[in-house]
Amino acid sequence: MKAIISCLQNQSRFCLPNIASDRYISLLTQNSFSMPNIPDFETLFSQVQLFISTCNGEHIRYATDTFAGLCHQLTNALVERKQPLRGVVVLKQAIDKMQMNTNQLTSVHADLCQLCLLAKCFKPALPFLEVDMMDICKENGAYDAKHFLCYYYYGGMIYTGLKNFERALYFYEQAITTPAMAVSHIMLEAYKKYILVSLILHGKVQQLPKYTSQIVGRFIKPLSNAYHELAQVYTTNNPAELRSLVNKHSETFTRDNNTGLVKQCLSSLYKKNIQRLTKTFLTLSLQDMASRVQLSGPQEAEKYVLHMIEDGEIYASINQKDGMVCFHDNPEKYNNPAMLHKIDQEMLKCIQLDEKLKSMDQEITVNPQFVQKVRGGSSSTGVAFSYFGLCVYFW
Repeated sequence: MKAIISCLQNQSRFCLPNIASDRYISLLTQNSFSMPNIPDFETLFSQVQLFISTCNGEHIRYATDTFAGLCHQLTNALVERKQPLRGVVVLKQAIDKMQMNTNQLTSVHADLCQLCLLAKCFKPALPFLEVDMMDICKENGAYDAKHFLCYYYYGGMIYTGLKNFERALYFYEQAITTPAMAVSHIMLEAYKKYILVSLILHGKVQQLPKYTSQIVGRFIKPLSNAYHELAQVYTTNNPAELRSLVNKHSETFTRDNNTGLVKQCLSSLYKKNIQRLTKTFLTLSLQDMASRVQLSGPQEAEKYVLHMIEDGEIYASINQKDGMVCFHDNPEKYNNPAMLHKIDQEMLKCIQLDEKLKSMDQEITVNPQFVQKVRGGSSSTGVAFSYFGLCVYFW
């Protein structure tokens, strides 16, 4: 180990862009964080940090599997030491070194999301979550589906923590609908959170796409009975029944670390019932609202109304003198310059998406495996073609 540290201390010399870096990746990977007991973790960490920040990105792309392995070991070491925040900047630099473009997914993306989650520091991961992934960085000609699933699962958890439920639902859906031949614990946990976030956002469980693997229906759904019961009771719009079911399955929700989301489901049901009142009444007292929605009293009803007004979920005003709530129509007329600019930007995104879909369709059309499958040159089941770095199965 002393020899390794001595070698790394001369790193400023061998990490210049014109010097090959693949040899040193192997040295670091084989002899650093994989050791049972690291004699001098701080020195090793600082040297690895320096290497990642100064190494030649072009050389790294010829040894992405080894480089990614080093990042995985670094992540595990920081997680074991409960120091996740220290690795966030390092892994951001590592991803930039590996990527051919910003739309390329690497296995290190999952590591970055994991560290951001553990550190409760979500914003550094957002630039890597807000882009549409169009390609996968092949590491030694392959890509472990575990990292793909973890990226979308951790990403969904980050968006859930930020209360961006629409984006979180999309990420959980990507994890659930990944082509699979066996049950994945990651997919199972993503499915449970998918149900909860779907209830919070839409008031019902959104139907999964038709291309979802049969594994979900056969195995994952039966393992999520408590969550399906929760969704079924949620549709009754009865907070008392929902609270009773939450207490019944509290041990399950606690074990799955979903207690916080379940509580948000209960809160969202109160909000949903308040929104239903806006379609019936123009004015309503806080006391009457609390009674109809099954809240503890006018103070709690006022708290909910104020939060909903702040979040733009309802349009209303409260008269503090008589405790009356007046509901209003949406003041947005959709004719101001800012709204027109937003519509223009959304149309541009649609055009770009259409062009990308045409390009992807063309790539699939000329794929030899796909052509062979269409011509009937293979059996009725099995792998038709590999796209986006994952195997796509036809049944």
